Amino acid sequence: MQQTVDCIAAAIAAKQFTQHVVVNVAKLVHMQSDDSLAQSVRACDLVNIDGMGVVWGARFCGHQVPERVAGVDLFQQLLAMASREQYPVFLLGATDEVVAKTAEVVSKTHPELKIAGVHHGYFWQNEQQVVELIKQSGARLLFVAITSPKKENFINKWRDQLGVDFVMGVGGTFDVVAGKVNRAPVWMQNAGLEWFYRVLQEPGRMWKRYLLTNSTFAWLLLKEKFFRKNR
Repeated sequence: MQQTVDCIAAAIAAKQFTQHVVVNVAKLVHMQSDDSLAQSVRACDLVNIDGMGVVWGARFCGHQVPERVAGVDLFQQLLAMASREQYPVFLLGATDEVVAKTAEVVSKTHPELKIAGVHHGYFWQNEQQVVELIKQSGARLLFVAITSPKKENFINKWRDQLGVDFVMGVGGTFDVVAGKVNRAPVWMQNAGLEWFYRVLQEPGRMWKRYLLTNSTFAWLLLKEKFFRKNR
């Protein structure tokens, strides 16, 4: 986590544009069949693992990953850094109510934070207008709370016109910060059971998704471990 924050802070200070992404099991699985998503992820300058399943999978395949860097935790760390350095931030995504509540909550947590602007995540009929709004806001950091693959593809499509130094997709983070969705207890996060907590919260919508993606990911790991030794 600290290495990631330091890397991002140094890039922003140097005004070096950084496109960031986190990957989890579902995203890696969907990248196998979604070429646009795969291209958007591979275009990023910085990739973190958000999800213990990928950490364990990487270690299973021989990669020494020290820890996960959860997107919601990195979001808070970067807000603290932006507050200290007086870097304005832009919050994009979720509903009007949720993004406004998120801005209110983070302003109380980080009183010195400069929020350059906020906008909901339902703007697909006027993307260019929203991009121009972000650019004109003077924000240095942009956080995009939209579902995959829309957020990755939006960021990659407009990266050169956003006018920011750092952009990160944060998925459902605004819902968590605004109190709309509860995050799993810390012991479940550390045990890699956040996905199970989500299933408990929304069983009708989530059980099939996680059953399919987790089983597909297990098969991908087996192929990587035992059938691609020369990669």
